[in-house]
Amino acid sequence: MWRDRISGQSTPSGAPRNPSLPRRSSSQLSRGPYNSRPGNASRTSSTSLLVSPNDSTASINGPSTRSPNDPGLRQTSAQRPRPATVPDPLEVLNGIIRKEAQIKDVPQLSSQPQQRPSELIEVIDFDGLSLEEFATKTDPKPPRKSAASDVNAQTTQQFEQERDKFQDLHTAISGCDDVSKSVELYLNDFQTELGAVSAEIETLQTRSTQLNAMLENRRNVERLLGPAVEEISISPKAVRTIVEGPMDENWVRCLNEIDARTTSIESKAASPAGSKAIEDVQPLLVDLKNKAIERIRDYLVSQIRAMRSPNINAQIIQQQRLVKFKDLYTYLSKVHPTLAGEICQAYINTMRWYYTSNFTRYLQALEKIKVYPSDRNEVLGGDASTHRTGNILPGGRAGSAAHDPFSLGRRIDILRNGHQPAISSYLAEEDHAFHGIEVPFRNFNVALVDNISTEYSFLTEFFSSLSFHQISRHAAEIFEQVFTFGRNLTKKLIENTTDSLGVLMCVRLNQHSAFELQRRKVPAVDSYVNGINMQLWPRFQVIMDLHGESLKRVGSNTGRSAMSALSIAGGDDLKQSSAPHFLTQRFGQLLHGILVLSMDAGDDEPVSNSLSRLRSEFDSLLAKLSRNGTDAKRRERFLFNNYSLILTIISVGSS
Repeated sequence: MWRDRISGQSTPSGAPRNPSLPRRSSSQLSRGPYNSRPGNASRTSSTSLLVSPNDSTASINGPSTRSPNDPGLRQTSAQRPRPATVPDPLEVLNGIIRKEAQIKDVPQLSSQPQQRPSELIEVIDFDGLSLEEFATKTDPKPPRKSAASDVNAQTTQQFEQERDKFQDLHTAISGCDDVSKSVELYLNDFQTELGAVSAEIETLQTRSTQLNAMLENRRNVERLLGPAVEEISISPKAVRTIVEGPMDENWVRCLNEIDARTTSIESKAASPAGSKAIEDVQPLLVDLKNKAIERIRDYLVSQIRAMRSPNINAQIIQQQRLVKFKDLYTYLSKVHPTLAGEICQAYINTMRWYYTSNFTRYLQALEKIKVYPSDRNEVLGGDASTHRTGNILPGGRAGSAAHDPFSLGRRIDILRNGHQPAISSYLAEEDHAFHGIEVPFRNFNVALVDNISTEYSFLTEFFSSLSFHQISRHAAEIFEQVFTFGRNLTKKLIENTTDSLGVLMCVRLNQHSAFELQRRKVPAVDSYVNGINMQLWPRFQVIMDLHGESLKRVGSNTGRSAMSALSIAGGDDLKQSSAPHFLTQRFGQLLHGILVLSMDAGDDEPVSNSLSRLRSEFDSLLAKLSRNGTDAKRRERFLFNNYSLILTIISVGSS
């Protein structure tokens, strides 16, 4: 048949071909981004072979038209068998596109003209139409029925059926080309940007190396220069606090920091190895120091002025506003001693006025305490009748019942309750009871000891730059007027009294004050305590001498006066009475009181000498009284009864 004839003849490979359909040339298919690399052409051809319905369409993708005898085609045909009833599409197309009338409309693919094959029996006339126009054209003449026409009809019908597939393949390939172009652009841009990033990374690595080297150098420099710079530098925060900040603990810490820096800078400036930096810092440091001195002065002056306010408690200001900032005065005394001395003197003057005014009001309150009035007949040998009638206290109470100047009684409690605080001014003014001279004496001195101890402790802590001798002198200067008040009060209490027990209790109270001041380590009151002792001891000796003189005066009396004295003891007739004399009762009570008050006394006190003289006078009196009796036994019984009474009083009182 025609097909067999076609298959038996081969078209020379060098014959020109004039395809009637426009085909994508190899140059157009090779525009993808990967066609420039080896193996891309083969990849495209294999893709076309996979999606094409017939193996013969592979010739469209190649760079030139292959002959049916091409080994590649034979290999492809051998891989996929073609049905026997279907003619070879390659042969049909080769037969169609060799029409000479279409050569002028189709671009030549090669430089040599293609010759019409002699084996082709029938040539189809397209009449200048394209393959699609020719296929859609209706031939008015009925085709000649032959075997070749049937084959052409079948081929045309098959082409029509496969045309959409070829068109889809063409669209897919075009889309792949577009995607490939976009991918190529992206890859090119990515490669360009990657190169730029790589260059930037190299630059950053170089810069990082440089920065690391600079950082290491800076650390080395800081390690070497840091301590030196730190010694001559002051933080801006500390400067701002000193100039503008409130006076609190933080201000004191900044002041201490500046003081340390100032000391270091001044020592470095005085050394020969001074630096330019120290010279630059010194003027600023001087200004800062002057500002700190100014603020310290204003603060201390304001607090001292506040102590002059009426009804103010100076101890609150001392503890909460001065002692907490004691470093202020320490710094001031170091950098400006003259100003520190002036502030110290201002404080001394203020506190002297403060304690003088307060102790004046307290002394006025103590003077309102009622004290037993003194009587010159309150001695051992005093007239009993005068004593009974003369010692009547205001209010209608008998003096003998209210107060016995020879009996110690419960007066000793004021010494045993040594830790009891001083009475307040209000209670002193409201107290209407009578007391011995030791009550106001004790309250005043207890208040004095407490206040001067507190003040001395404050002076020691706040004015720490001063020596202890200077602090003691300042404390004595502050309480100078108060000491005068105490001496005047003591003189007023003991000036006219004959209460030997009361004076001796004042001596013991003064000694307790001295012991307490020694325990508190306050030496500023020693002169005052010694002065009070010099007031009390002579008066005590004077009173003891008065007792002795009174006994001597009783013993020197004769006649009726002596008889009346003895008659008080127990009868009108001395010869019929051996009872103890009433003076023995007085002497026993007085002796007991003196012994109790002198239990812890030393041997260097004048008590023993005064008591020895008083005992001698009393023994002489008893001997004179005993000689008035006619019977020796009665005289011995009289002496025994008197001495037994004294021993009983001493024993009972001591137990």
